[in-house]
Amino acid sequence: MITATGTRTAFLPFARPMIEVEDVDEVADVLRSEWLTAGPRTQKLELAVAEATGAPAALALSSGTAGMHAALVALGVRPGAAVITTPMTFCATAHVIEHIGARPVFVDVEPDTLNLDPERVAQVLADGRHDVGAILPVHYGGHPVELDRLLALARDAGVPVVEDAAHAFGATYRGVPIGQVEPDDGDRAVSFSLYATKNVTSGEGGVLTGAEPLVRACRPWILHGITRDSWERYGPRGAWEYDVLEPGFKYNLSDLAAALGESQVRRWRSFQQRRTEIAARYSAQLAALDEIDTPVARPHVVPAWHLYPIRLRLDALTIDRGEFIEQLRRRNIGTSVHFIPVPALSYYRHRYGFDRDALPVTAAESERLISLPIYPRMTDEDVDDVVAAIRDTLAGHRR
Repeated sequence: MITATGTRTAFLPFARPMIEVEDVDEVADVLRSEWLTAGPRTQKLELAVAEATGAPAALALSSGTAGMHAALVALGVRPGAAVITTPMTFCATAHVIEHIGARPVFVDVEPDTLNLDPERVAQVLADGRHDVGAILPVHYGGHPVELDRLLALARDAGVPVVEDAAHAFGATYRGVPIGQVEPDDGDRAVSFSLYATKNVTSGEGGVLTGAEPLVRACRPWILHGITRDSWERYGPRGAWEYDVLEPGFKYNLSDLAAALGESQVRRWRSFQQRRTEIAARYSAQLAALDEIDTPVARPHVVPAWHLYPIRLRLDALTIDRGEFIEQLRRRNIGTSVHFIPVPALSYYRHRYGFDRDALPVTAAESERLISLPIYPRMTDEDVDDVVAAIRDTLAGHRR
């Protein structure tokens, strides 16, 4: 509710999970079972995600970051190779490239979707200056990248694709769910995040989808390289013998987290519907404001609407983006920014430099982005309060 002074009476957080009684009951059942680590509930989550996305196989992990890391390792991306990725992402996307000893090559984004620009990727592949080992696109905000073009470029170059789908559970591209991979496509993996703010959550966690041979190759990497996981060793039909095939990581997901995640996956369609309704309500009310650009949805995609990122037309305002966010906070509206470009962050700036001229779209657009709250627990009144706070802020700071 907005008061007569234009301020909402209670703070609206930027993100909240949709936790219901059935989620609590599923987690409680795991506690009662006394089997807490990776086991039967983790397997149920994998099956649920494979069914929801149409993927041949799925692997539950401790995070979406872990999924990308395991996939790059299993795909054999070598140290020293270049991995083409987007600067408009969370730092984890670039971190996994660093973890394998490769180096990120940041390629600029499309002005409308803020996704990795396939034509700029084509230019990097054609110029021959980089020994490219993989392409790592991000489905920004839940809007799918132009997969047809990117996958064709990857095939022609003979390099794998690992998709950062942290934002994209429930999205589709030309009618095909993000996460669906052809059973014989062993050079492509898709990594979802189940972090607390994501469209479906396990609190912390992730799921990797791909062809069955690739997912099978990733399994040892997520549990120290061991050939039998805990359930296979200590469950009712377990066997104590195991081997270690490679120096793997500790990336497995617990049954506690998987129970929550699987319960959420059962309801993903209703979550998606509500996010779509909220996005439409925002767009209908914000479209007439000359000082704001609203996000796009290309006709051949269904976005997941993990984010609703608006862009300020700063030349029409007397305040900058930071002050605009502060004005909304004073009106009890939580927001965020997605993203500070990765090359602008200290580690990457010092290691590789941030050439604004090489990334003109990223440099310009990142400075005017604000992500508004969008999650299924929001009411229509909540959305209207956000819009009212934006209108009130604009009224006092137009040029």
